[in-house]
Amino acid sequence: MKSSRISRVMQILTTLQAGKGYAVSDMSKMFGTSRRTLFRDLKELRAVGVPFRYDTGTGGYTIEPEFFLPPLDLNLQEALSLLLLVYNARNQIQLPFKNSALLAALKIENNLPFKIRQYCNTALQNVSAKPVAQAPTKLLDMIFAQLQKAITKKHKVNIRYNSLFEGEVIELHLNPYHLLYNQRAWYVLGFSNMHKSIRTFKLNRICELNNTEQCFLGGENFDLSDYFGKAWSMIPEGRVYNIKLRFLPKVANNVTEVQWHDTQQVTRNSDGSATVEFRVDGLGEITWWILGYGDQVQVLAPKSLRKRVVEKAKNMIKLNEQI
Repeated sequence: MKSSRISRVMQILTTLQAGKGYAVSDMSKMFGTSRRTLFRDLKELRAVGVPFRYDTGTGGYTIEPEFFLPPLDLNLQEALSLLLLVYNARNQIQLPFKNSALLAALKIENNLPFKIRQYCNTALQNVSAKPVAQAPTKLLDMIFAQLQKAITKKHKVNIRYNSLFEGEVIELHLNPYHLLYNQRAWYVLGFSNMHKSIRTFKLNRICELNNTEQCFLGGENFDLSDYFGKAWSMIPEGRVYNIKLRFLPKVANNVTEVQWHDTQQVTRNSDGSATVEFRVDGLGEITWWILGYGDQVQVLAPKSLRKRVVEKAKNMIKLNEQI
């Protein structure tokens, strides 16, 4: 539901909550919009679970009275921050149970004090979050719910997984420990009987998942920070490197205003460039990050990282020259 439509949708909710049936033609005049737009708004409300119904006798729409929450004691900042989080987070992460979250937001908003609700309606029209590219997961709600239940009850699960590393669909038993959202996708971490170690599996590559209802031992001491260690993102390689990069003036400010890694150290140079240092486990992930800055970054250390970057840059040139 786009933020520009939230105010009108909330007015429809408030109107229908009054208990009197309203025809589409009446609401169209009331809200200054077309019948087609009003039907689209009603369809949007139906999609997120608002239980309105059409009375054939009166020809009007009403909402089931038990749908709404009792009044909530939220101040202006609490209400606005909560609604901003729900309405805009779905554009930033692939939110499990998205419709339920939107439905909860509508319930909360409709039960705010009138002045706070009015302010939030106005504010939300002028605040938005640009959607980011995300890995699609058609079965996200179902798979997420199954894994969440299995983690809570410490149940083993069987999964069929489209593995890029193995290059085929594999079948394995997993003791799931933790669910993680990182860089546009959801992952589950747990002990794989096939790999005999803790592994990370991307939810959108899970083809099939079944809960065995068999309990597993261990996992209560699993620590996400310990597992990832000093990895650049998610893949520790077992060796820590001292990374030293020089970013040219054109991108220096953009790079240094972000905390990319907890070991990051920045030195600003007199020519406007910036020297940025990290202690990172593995070179694979950070190599691709460096390449994203093209000709605006120099690898000062280590030599092995500089060699990797040069080789991939040469391959990229060769590949594009063949076209």
